[in-house]
Amino acid sequence: MELNADFTQPVRILNADNPWRASPSAGVERKMLDRIGDEEARATTIVRFAPGSAFAPHTHDGGEEYIVLEGVFQDEAGDFPVGTYVRNPPTSRHTPSSAPGATIFVKLWQFDPEDRQHVRIDMNTAETAVDSSRDGVSTVTLFEDANERVALEVWAQDASHVLEAKDGAELLVLDGTVTDSDSVMGARDWLRLPPGGQATITAGSEGARLWIKTGHLRQMIDG
Repeated sequence: MELNADFTQPVRILNADNPWRASPSAGVERKMLDRIGDEEARATTIVRFAPGSAFAPHTHDGGEEYIVLEGVFQDEAGDFPVGTYVRNPPTSRHTPSSAPGATIFVKLWQFDPEDRQHVRIDMNTAETAVDSSRDGVSTVTLFEDANERVALEVWAQDASHVLEAKDGAELLVLDGTVTDSDSVMGARDWLRLPPGGQATITAGSEGARLWIKTGHLRQMIDG
C-alpha cells in the first residue's frame, strides 16, 4: 500500500476530513497520513485505542515515535498521559496497552537504524525558550541528531513566519490554530513539506502549540 508516498509534493490533511478506519486489531481504529507498506510499514498515523486494549509483546525493528493526544498509553515503562512524547528506537521491545483508552500520533520505521536512544518527555511541563530569530515563538528541542530535529513550538497570537523545509518538514497542530495559505489548521491537522518547500504559518487568535520535525525527508528523495 502507498499513501502520500510522493515526498516531492506537499501534503496537508485536516483531521475532520480524514475518517476513522478499522485496523486488523480489535478495538483499534486509525487515520492514515502517509504509508509505504502493508501492516508492517513506514507509516505516519493517528491511532485510537478503545478502553481495555492490550497488545502482544513486539519489537520495533524500525523504531516507533509517538505523541499521546488523548487518554493514557501504557507499557512496561509506565503510564504516558496526554502530552507525552516518546521515542522507542530500533530493537526496542514492549507490550503496549491502554486501560482508559488512548489516541496517539505515531510514526513507524523512520529511525536511523543505529539509533538506540529512548526518549520520554512530558511536553506539558517542557520549558520552552524564546526564539530570538522569530518574534512570538518559543521552542524546546525534543530530539536532535545528524538526521533530524524534533521540537515543540509555542506560537503567540498572530505570530507569522515562513517555515523553511530545506530537507523536508512535518507539522502537527497540538492546540490552537494556524493558517497556512488559505487553510486554517486546528488540533490534529497535519502538514508535510518536501525538501526545498516552504509555507507561511500564522497563528490564530489564541496562538498555537505545534510539533515540528525537520531535516528527515531528504533521504526519501535521494534514496
